[in-house]
Amino acid sequence: MTHDIAASPEASLAAVMAQFDASQLAHQTLNTTAMAQNKEALFAAMRAAGITEIIVTFDGAGDSGQVEDIDARCGDTAVPMPDTEITLAQVSWGVTEIATNTMSLSEAVESLAYDLLSDSHGGWENCDGAFGEFHFDAEAATILLDYNERFTSSEQFNHSF
Repeated sequence: MTHDIAASPEASLAAVMAQFDASQLAHQTLNTTAMAQNKEALFAAMRAAGITEIIVTFDGAGDSGQVEDIDARCGDTAVPMPDTEITLAQVSWGVTEIATNTMSLSEAVESLAYDLLSDSHGGWENCDGAFGEFHFDAEAATILLDYNERFTSSEQFNHSF
């Protein structure tokens, strides 16, 4: 059986790559919009609950990683995480609209931390892994990531005497 090839393989590859680039740009645009909505909802919920900062500690290695702790603060004082629910915007690859999911404030913070880790340092949990903290600052409306990556180093020396 023979196939008629209307375009050269290079042209077909270029078309596929252009389509992928357009899909990736659309996904990034949705992701940026969703993150802006999520930050607005999160910081509003934190301010309404009297929380000035939430600190998320994470650690990962050996192909697994997890959030270790989520601490809410009002100034320098630790406060309990309220039962407040918020709605997060969520984006999935290949889907052209933003979905929403309502969850507790604690679950929302954890979800955002995992999403931001995945986006900025994919594979953070693999091999020697990484550890660090997120600082969600309601007053400044910022999320700061303090990220520490572990690695095994080896130095080889060869001498001839």
